[in-house]
Amino acid sequence: MARMFQWVGISFIGAAALGCVSQEKYNALKLDRDQYAERLGTAERDARASEAEADAYKHQLESIARGSTDQQGLLTNLTQQVSDLQRENDDLNRKYAEAMNRPIGIAALPAPLNDALTQFAEQNPDLVDFDSARGVVKFKSDVTFATGSAEVTPKAEEVITRFAQILNSAAASSYELMVVGHTDNQRVVNSRTIAQGHKDNWYLSAHRAIAVSESLQRESVSPTRLEVAGCADERPIASNSTDGGRSQNRRVEVLILPTTVHSSSVASAADASPRHSKQMLNKDMAETDMRPHLNK
Repeated sequence: MARMFQWVGISFIGAAALGCVSQEKYNALKLDRDQYAERLGTAERDARASEAEADAYKHQLESIARGSTDQQGLLTNLTQQVSDLQRENDDLNRKYAEAMNRPIGIAALPAPLNDALTQFAEQNPDLVDFDSARGVVKFKSDVTFATGSAEVTPKAEEVITRFAQILNSAAASSYELMVVGHTDNQRVVNSRTIAQGHKDNWYLSAHRAIAVSESLQRESVSPTRLEVAGCADERPIASNSTDGGRSQNRRVEVLILPTTVHSSSVASAADASPRHSKQMLNKDMAETDMRPHLNK
């Protein structure tokens, strides 16, 4: 009996040992399965991430393609605008040159209009000059505009009202008009003036011309007759080396052009200038400024 018990015990131990080996394999297989499952999950997540990244790149490329199309359209539009502005600038230059090169000694305008403008200038000598040979009325900027501002002075507004009456008369109502601002060669340096948007002589000359144009329009001069330009210090009529000469150069000219108004061909002043701009300007003086100018 003792031997039989011993054998049975040995068999039991062997069976137990065999059972332990099977459990280890099971655990190993389970571990492998879990690892494979984890790897599969990681691979699936990586695949989804890669797919999302690919979609993002696709959308970026589509956006770039659309942007390229938009940019090309914008470039084409800007190029056309530059071409239009250059053509307008050339037209303004041509008209100005034609007016200023009229023969000296012969009145540029019909006698009734010439006489009315001559009398107008004689009545306002401190503010206005009239060049009858060229048909140009010159408003003196030092009187037309207050210091540090481009608002037309009350006295100048009264004079412009009378001037508008002449321009709207039967003798003058069919003529085109060009309002041109000029400065001396001294830089704008006053910080308050610059802060108002009147950065330099180019802005100054254009804005002063705009101010006179707007005053004329308020007095019922049709915007279809008006063109506006700024020449900065590029067209002096006197030396900038003296105070007197610089004062003469600071002016706004109104050219009564040798062309008549045609409704189909004359642009509105709203296209030529910001009619509702509140930022008019004046300036103070300093050193010479030589920069490209606006519509000169």
